Amino acid sequence: MIFSAPDDFRPASWQQHDDVIIVGGGLAGLFCAYKLAPRPVTLISAAPIGEGASSVWAQGGIAAAVSEGDSIASHLADTIEAGAGIVDEDIARLMTSKAAERILDLLEVGVPFDKNLEGKLQLSREAAHSADRIVRVSGDKAGFAIMEALIRRVVEIPSIRVVSGYQAESLQMNGRYVSGVIARKRTGQQGDGESISTVLFPARAVVLASGGTGHLYRVTTNPPEANGDGVAMAARAGAIIADPEFMQFHPTALDVGKDPAPLATEALRGHGAHLINAAGERFMLSEHKDAELAPRDIVARAIHRQVEEGHGAFLDCREAIGEGFAEEFPTVYGHAQDAGIDPVTQPLPIAPAAHYHMGGILTDAKGRTSLDGLWAAGEVTSTGAHGANRLASNSLLEAVVFASLVADDIKGQFHAPQIRVLEPIANDAQLPKASQPKKDIKKLRKAMSRYVGVERDAEGLKRALRIIAKLERKIISESFRNQIITSKLITVAAFLRTESRGGHYRTDYPTPSPDWKKRTYITLKQAEAVMADILKDEAREEEPDLI
Repeated sequence: MIFSAPDDFRPASWQQHDDVIIVGGGLAGLFCAYKLAPRPVTLISAAPIGEGASSVWAQGGIAAAVSEGDSIASHLADTIEAGAGIVDEDIARLMTSKAAERILDLLEVGVPFDKNLEGKLQLSREAAHSADRIVRVSGDKAGFAIMEALIRRVVEIPSIRVVSGYQAESLQMNGRYVSGVIARKRTGQQGDGESISTVLFPARAVVLASGGTGHLYRVTTNPPEANGDGVAMAARAGAIIADPEFMQFHPTALDVGKDPAPLATEALRGHGAHLINAAGERFMLSEHKDAELAPRDIVARAIHRQVEEGHGAFLDCREAIGEGFAEEFPTVYGHAQDAGIDPVTQPLPIAPAAHYHMGGILTDAKGRTSLDGLWAAGEVTSTGAHGANRLASNSLLEAVVFASLVADDIKGQFHAPQIRVLEPIANDAQLPKASQPKKDIKKLRKAMSRYVGVERDAEGLKRALRIIAKLERKIISESFRNQIITSKLITVAAFLRTESRGGHYRTDYPTPSPDWKKRTYITLKQAEAVMADILKDEAREEEPDLI
């Protein structure tokens, strides 16, 4: 059932509470709850389920080797190739081998995947795939359609209780064991006043499915809720974080002044759309043998340089898509129309935007983290399936595959539910009723985009850490504390990796190094020690505004 806390809600009104808690109302969280049924679970979501989830905005679809002539081995090979040398092959094989099963699950849920006249799935191709294997809906509505169908099914399952309007902020610990989630009732939007009503959701099993970190950046395709809360919650509790330096920047966000930036799906380039600059030159022809269909990191950097050099960057769909644009890609067409652009007759202005975080909470093949009692699924994790650079449309696949594996593992460990009493928490030790000034959040996002963005170098990363340290002294909200912690982990890991690989590009170390052909594993304690060492010789006087 759906439970949206009313204004007069009091924690004491809940008599009992389920012992499996899922944090996050996106695809991974909902699918995990669905797979756990009929076991009772409670799903905590800051916004109404579906809202604030990056899954809803996913346009391309789900990658799955389900066509004649394609194979799991081929999908695996493409995933490994895109991952730039540090993909966990066993994990990637597990993910790709489960794709067909999860597509069947979603069909059973009622997802209206595109089909041809013979009733077979109609597949498309995206960058760095060697075959047509993108299962989509209405061209560019896959995320929305999948979430709509899944939400419709979830609300019919009586064992699933969704508690919306509560922002998870930290994990309750009992030694190394995660024993619950501390959440705060939200009374407003980001930057507005927040309530101090704080509740402990006790649990034997906690699943973090809270999404990514893209909104830590000024230019992003992610919703405001994707601000790294889940990574920070786990890191604060002592969990190992993996590969936080690897952020994927989507090459073709519409540069129309919106936050978040609307996405121009990669499928447009898969259909033959070209990247041009203001002079009409196809600049990708000299960048990579696959031109517009090169891996995302290469395309993003090429676009970034065109914009930085003042040449501009545009996605030209006039010839490849033309008059069929509104029908084939209605979402992108609508965004363009809202901005006063007709993509049938005009190129679309574009810029790279923070889109997907390959890093996150380290998990194993069952979704277990390094903390007892804590599982994780979806973008909040780093399973190793994506390596340094996610292959297009593997994100939704990873979410459903590992959400299902998490559900299986929890059911195998805890055969019988136990009822726990929900506990309100005294607010004496909590932060005061106040919101973080918007200028602080804005400054953090600008610093991350400028110094920890598409291109990085040592001096810029040091500047970012100085700004983070300065903002850390101004923390007055738990949400901002989490944003600072996740930004710190990303920036420190980016400083330590003295090479370029996948989504991590250092202009001062522009080539891959064999010494760094490995994953990053780091804890918050380690990151803070490195940060202190980096900044120990820095001047203590007030830093000028660097952004």
